[in-house]
Amino acid sequence: MMPESTSDWATSRVFAICHGCDWRYLVPADAVPTRCPHCASPDIELLAPGTAQFRHTAPPESVVPFAAGAEVVSRQVVAFAEEIPYPPKDLSPEALVGRVQRLFVPMWLVDTEAESLWRAEVGFNYEVVSHRERYVDGGGWHTQEVRENRVRWEPRVGRLVRHYDNIAAPALTSYQALERVLGGYDLRAAVRYDPAVLADALVRVPDRAPEAAWADVQVGVRQRAQDECREAVGADHVQDFRWSPSYSGSNWTLSLLPIYVTHYRDDEGVAQRILLNGQTGRLYGVKRGSAARAQRRALTIGAVALVIFVLSLMVALLGLLLPPLLIVGVLGAVLALLIGAGALIPIGRVALFNRRQRNIPVEV
Repeated sequence: MMPESTSDWATSRVFAICHGCDWRYLVPADAVPTRCPHCASPDIELLAPGTAQFRHTAPPESVVPFAAGAEVVSRQVVAFAEEIPYPPKDLSPEALVGRVQRLFVPMWLVDTEAESLWRAEVGFNYEVVSHRERYVDGGGWHTQEVRENRVRWEPRVGRLVRHYDNIAAPALTSYQALERVLGGYDLRAAVRYDPAVLADALVRVPDRAPEAAWADVQVGVRQRAQDECREAVGADHVQDFRWSPSYSGSNWTLSLLPIYVTHYRDDEGVAQRILLNGQTGRLYGVKRGSAARAQRRALTIGAVALVIFVLSLMVALLGLLLPPLLIVGVLGAVLALLIGAGALIPIGRVALFNRRQRNIPVEV
């Protein structure tokens, strides 16, 4: 297992914990955030190295750099804001982009030796050619060639002794939720760790110990072993793969994955977070329309309707002297009532939108 360490990763960084959401970070000593980038809480506490809450903080082996640039981020947050009817005042593309914080989340990388006897059913593709007789009206019998793809299954056994590098396993308990909403990362794009790559970014500290992540490592090793055994026998398919490996020489390191974090505040002042995959630009965020803005729009429409209604009544009264004006006044009053009824649309639209959004589970 990887030895525990409180190295500052060759940069001037300090440990911090947010008591609002329990996210834990390594932050630049000269740029400590005043609010948590995850929940926007100001309740951030700096902790001394060696604190028990911060384990497994040895320097990473590699970093997946940010590939989605400022243009992608801006385009995504603009599209996000446009999907919300009557967005809160605080939800503007300029504000969201201005609050963007770069964040790296950790992923375990494991090198290990595996040794085991294995057995499996392996499949080989082959083609069967047959002929089918078909009668065509007026043309007599015709022979048609038919080709079928089939798989021939055969048992195989063997012994495997292999070294496997960089088997990935989540270092955060919430990683699967993050992956569901932001998608995965191409770890092949990772570069060797250099403190300069982090710059002013925050780094989440692993909260999932190697012991807890070992089951995921075994799944990854098994998949690689199965693929290698299939290739070794020259098969096209493999099924019912069985082995009982023994492991040795396991070495644990970290890779860091990029995320952009920003937020806006809804009518109640609650921070609604927005996350973007720093490699692909995929966005996830909680959407909330502003009931206050909808109500103001409704009052404006209602005021217009009231003015039209009053003017229409005045015209109708004049119609007692000039009958043609009576028709104009009645039509104006009907129009005012229709406009007044339309004043309820903004309120209903926002209420329905927010109700639908609340039925969508908040993943992370």
